[in-house]
Amino acid sequence: MAVQATMREAPEYEVPTGALGDADTPRSTPSVELLGYRIDQLDLEATAQRCRDAIVRMGRVHHVSLAAAKAVNARRDRRLAEILGNAELVTADGQSLVWASRLLGEPLPGRVPGIDLMLRLLEIAETEGFRVFFLGARPDVLARALTNLRARYPRLIIAGSHHGYFDAESCTDVCAEINQGRPQILFVAMSSPRKEYWVSDYGSMLDVEVIVGVGGSLDVLAGVVRRAPRWIQRAGLEWAFRLLQEPRRLWRRYLFTNARFIGIVAAALARRAIGRLGFQRRGL
Repeated sequence: MAVQATMREAPEYEVPTGALGDADTPRSTPSVELLGYRIDQLDLEATAQRCRDAIVRMGRVHHVSLAAAKAVNARRDRRLAEILGNAELVTADGQSLVWASRLLGEPLPGRVPGIDLMLRLLEIAETEGFRVFFLGARPDVLARALTNLRARYPRLIIAGSHHGYFDAESCTDVCAEINQGRPQILFVAMSSPRKEYWVSDYGSMLDVEVIVGVGGSLDVLAGVVRRAPRWIQRAGLEWAFRLLQEPRRLWRRYLFTNARFIGIVAAALARRAIGRLGFQRRGL
């Protein structure tokens, strides 16, 4: 609850294009500036291979999925915006971002849903013997998800797991437990922005090559939450499918964030049109 209150109280500000992130952070993948955020131009497979390369080369990658709601919330939450800017790998989760990128002339190759990325990374981990750790979800949901994952990936090395219902005083112990398992991949199944805050605060304590935020993916894998059919995902209506499942919890979030996102894209389109008009006039 404290995280939500912080987001409501934080003043909204315009995200300055190109101002997010550390200029000294090395970039190894092509990216675009979209609505003030740097997003890597990678599809699902290329993102998974980028994570694999980090493990093979003993590098380090923090992957963040960016959807419309997170893009809107980061405009009110300066800390979240800075985390997005500093993450080694940022891909578009929501179809609305892919559409916006095409409208604004900076096309992305496609969306990279967190759950699909996790499943692809689990395939790679099973094949190549990488160790994985799961952090998040309720204890019962986590247990059911792990049972299903073991059946689906029988040779997967699960280095350990820990539910997401722990307090700040336990974070150091959780980090020690993760390190004891010696995983190469850590999946953080917490809601946003808690997972981004947690990785920002404690990531330096972890001896893990790849950290991936996967939100509610364990709820889906446990069978607690249904995922939208493919045609609904392609239509960009996955948010509506989730809303039908949890209307009381999600209606306010989607009503306001979707409206704000449309407004942000419209403003960006207007600035682009004005800029083109000014360029044409100068050319005359």
